[in-house]
Amino acid sequence: MATDWLGSIVSINCGESLGVYQGRVSAVDQVSQTISLTRPFHNGVKCLVPEVTFRAGDITELKILEIPGPGDSQQCGDSQHMDTAMPGVGYQVGPSQNGTGKVLKKPLASSAPQNIPRRTDMKSQDIVISPQQQCSKSYMDRHMETLSQSKGFRRRHNSWSSSSRHPNQVTPKKSGLKNGQMKSKDDECFGDDIDEIPDTDFDFEGNLALFDKAAVFEEIETYERRSGTRSRGTPSEKPARYRHDENILEGEPIVYRRIVVPQNPHKEFCTDSGLVVPSVSYELHKKLLAVAEKHGLSLERRLEMTGVCASQMALSLLGGPNRLNPKNVHQRPTVALLCGPHVKGAQGISCGRHLSNHDVHVILFLPNFVKMLESITNELNLFSKTQGQQVSSVKDLPATPVDLVINCLDCPENAFLQDQPWYRAVVDWANQNRAPVLSIDPPMGEAGPAIDAKWSLALGLPLPLGERAGRLYLCDIGIPQKVFQEVGINYHSPFGCKFVIPLHST
Repeated sequence: MATDWLGSIVSINCGESLGVYQGRVSAVDQVSQTISLTRPFHNGVKCLVPEVTFRAGDITELKILEIPGPGDSQQCGDSQHMDTAMPGVGYQVGPSQNGTGKVLKKPLASSAPQNIPRRTDMKSQDIVISPQQQCSKSYMDRHMETLSQSKGFRRRHNSWSSSSRHPNQVTPKKSGLKNGQMKSKDDECFGDDIDEIPDTDFDFEGNLALFDKAAVFEEIETYERRSGTRSRGTPSEKPARYRHDENILEGEPIVYRRIVVPQNPHKEFCTDSGLVVPSVSYELHKKLLAVAEKHGLSLERRLEMTGVCASQMALSLLGGPNRLNPKNVHQRPTVALLCGPHVKGAQGISCGRHLSNHDVHVILFLPNFVKMLESITNELNLFSKTQGQQVSSVKDLPATPVDLVINCLDCPENAFLQDQPWYRAVVDWANQNRAPVLSIDPPMGEAGPAIDAKWSLALGLPLPLGERAGRLYLCDIGIPQKVFQEVGINYHSPFGCKFVIPLHST
């Protein structure tokens, strides 16, 4: 009866246009030549409809993937009875005479379904395959080979392949293996009785103590020495180990103390690369600048170099490219520049000119004097050509905090200026304004500067500054090496590729 084939899992190939469908047979109509599948899958994807129906003319190839066991046909949800047999195991689908579809050929064996145990039964008992089942199996072997790549049918295919021998041969549970070799391996690995497992824990420390590490490594080294398998060096040498920031190429050893001053330095600093930079006294520093000026490094050149280095450092403190770009015109930074009527004040004016050229709003404070130094007059003349603002009264300074305060008020030669009313007023304004302070070439002293600085910029070589100077930076103002040697300083540049470097206390 056709109902005996209901519940079989089949694969129907409908060509390139419709694709491949898989599902369980729910109905077969011999009159209309149709077959219906429930819970269908189209090209490996589950269909949204619960059931699909195919005409014989649309079917290119039909494969039977699983035959239902006893009673399975009653669970497929269809109670329709057919008088003719459905194309099942032992049937092949071939092209029709008109070439438009596929028709059923004659069966290879009996059309009645055979009582074949399901896979669950095969695990618990031996299987005897009858001649009718062998004929059906020959069809399955031809078509299941292409499905062996599918994970869902690989085990079922292996189960059928293991039974393809003589029709009356009794196949053991683990067939296809010679002399039960796999079974013996399984018994060897998993055949121990659970009662034989010891209850005590494994003593890791005791077993580790039995391992003589020194003897083993000595044996390895002896073997490598005799066989010549060591790749480099002598057997007694150990390969050098390098950190991630070390250069493996051999070169001259780094001498970290490359600057030697004639006097014992009161304080020493070091750079980021570890080079030691000693401090010098104010007298030696003044002598160094005088000798450099004698050899051609004039005051104007020194002022220009100091202004460039100080402005470059100030631009970095103001935010650098993140703030100073054409898109942030509404965030133009403001700098208050406090200068005295001396050379150090002229250095500050040069810095303010470069800052103003880089679109920084500069407010220059300089007290009124009847007679000014020529260097200050020249710098003021250049500064007046910029967009910077010059004031001479503390009242004209901003009442709100600015972005940065640059201090150039103090000078050892003009210590009497600290008693002037304008000096005390501008110091009070700077201390009350909550902006960070950058000091350019601050003097040393026991009391220190009147304005606490967050950063200080030294020229050439640092002075032994105190804690009130803040974090110390060093700038290169272009003094040649032989000028240092002339004043008794053994000098090698610590700047590398930069003109401003940070110094750290040792």
